Amino acid sequence: MERVIQKLLKENGAAGVDENIVTVSGSGAEAAPGNDQRSPETYIGYRQAENFSSPERVARDSRRTYSAPAGPSLNQWGLVGSWNVGSEAAVLQAVPGKVLFRFHSRDLNLVLAPTKDGKPVRFKVKLDDSTPGDNCGSDAAPDGTGEVREPRLYQLIRQKGPIEDRTFEIEFLDPGVQALDFTFG
Repeated sequence: MERVIQKLLKENGAAGVDENIVTVSGSGAEAAPGNDQRSPETYIGYRQAENFSSPERVARDSRRTYSAPAGPSLNQWGLVGSWNVGSEAAVLQAVPGKVLFRFHSRDLNLVLAPTKDGKPVRFKVKLDDSTPGDNCGSDAAPDGTGEVREPRLYQLIRQKGPIEDRTFEIEFLDPGVQALDFTFG
């Protein structure tokens, strides 16, 4: 297909057409999914949430303090700290605040948005209680630090070695962050 396009460009007078074939290589969240994914897309808002495992029940549309799940099983997740869980997202009311997830996939992504007034929110991620190091995603540094500046999908973990069940934790260092949806690849 690329050769045909190159030929048509030349026939129509285009000069300097590169005759090499372009190699397409996705990076970050655009990279092809891994081949060992056992964690499904998971919503944080109560309308579609599944596998919530903090000991406290979700308080819909009101502030509640949550504690970490004790030994979550694969695909279970929880909140820590003071959160207001709405139908689409959970909003951190005060620091400290965390989200945890036990997952099995090469990539862990999280759809996040900054505060309602657009202030950035700093975060730190951990993988099995340690900084991610080489397993950091494109939106987190090897020491786990990063910042939510706009509403979008954030690639937080990209495992480089064998894929196994891991526990992910993100701690927000500023209040007001909106956490919406986990995706995996």
